[in-house]
Amino acid sequence: MALIRSEPDVDSKLYRPISEVSELVGVKPHVLRYWETQFSMLRPRKNRAGNRMYRPDEVKLLLQIKELLYQRRFTIAGARRRLLDARREDSPQVEMGFHEAEKQLALREVTDELRRLAGRLRAHAPARRP
Repeated sequence: MALIRSEPDVDSKLYRPISEVSELVGVKPHVLRYWETQFSMLRPRKNRAGNRMYRPDEVKLLLQIKELLYQRRFTIAGARRRLLDARREDSPQVEMGFHEAEKQLALREVTDELRRLAGRLRAHAPARRP
C-alpha cells in the first residue's frame, strides 16, 4: 500500500537543510537558490558552515511560490506581487484593547508632564559660563 502525502509536515522540524526542503517542495536546490534572489521575503538563515537552513514558515512560503508558478502559471513578477499583496492583507493594523489604550494614554500624559517640567527647569536655571 503506497502512502500518499498531500501536505508535507513542514512544522515537524525547526530548521531543514536545502536538500530536504527541495525534496519537500519538489524542485531542485538551484531553483530554491534562484527563488531567494527573486522573492525578497524569502531569506533562509545560514549555519556556521554557510549552508542554508529553512524554517517552517519559509518552507510554507516556498510551497506557495511553487503553486503560484507551476500550478497557477504566474510569472515571477506576478507571484511576487500576489505574495506581497497577501502579506499586506494578512497584517492589518492591530486593534488595541481598552486596557492597552489606557496604558498608552497614561504614558503619553506622563511624558507630556515631564517635558513641561523640563522646560520650566531650563527656563529658571541660571546661565552657565564655559
